[in-house]
Amino acid sequence: MRTAGLAVLAALALSSCNTAKTIPTSGSAVPNWNLQLTPGLNVALEKIVYWGAYSGVAYLVLDPLAPNWEIEEVKFSDTQYHLALHMKRYYAGGAGEARVVFNKRANDLVRALGAGSYRVLEYSEGIESSVLGNRRVGEGIVELVALKPAEAEPVAVESTPIPR
Repeated sequence: MRTAGLAVLAALALSSCNTAKTIPTSGSAVPNWNLQLTPGLNVALEKIVYWGAYSGVAYLVLDPLAPNWEIEEVKFSDTQYHLALHMKRYYAGGAGEARVVFNKRANDLVRALGAGSYRVLEYSEGIESSVLGNRRVGEGIVELVALKPAEAEPVAVESTPIPR
């Protein structure tokens, strides 16, 4: 879908260059054409291609639509889960939300498994360093607390006076 959209944009850009003049190439893979966008504005096709490539690489690296955190979940027992959180290496925001993501996943487990609540047995946050860049991590163990059977509530009985 994305590549088809880029192909359509490239075709439209090339079809709109009816006034483009071919200038001898300078050894570049991109033809040395100028696109006449308005009567007073020429843009070199080479600049458009390179800026499009730069934008595409930046989008692939940053990927603003991808989730900031990935969660690995390991089940220790029926009630205990180990959650490991890893943040994207290159991000734009969301650096301080590890505990929020951890609690949200614990609440999702409570709802999915029908537990009453959860208890955090262990939790830690840190930064993982590597050659490609640092990234935030968090990990912890949650224990699901089962629903307790509802205790019988006393039934209120109204007393009516006996007529004499």
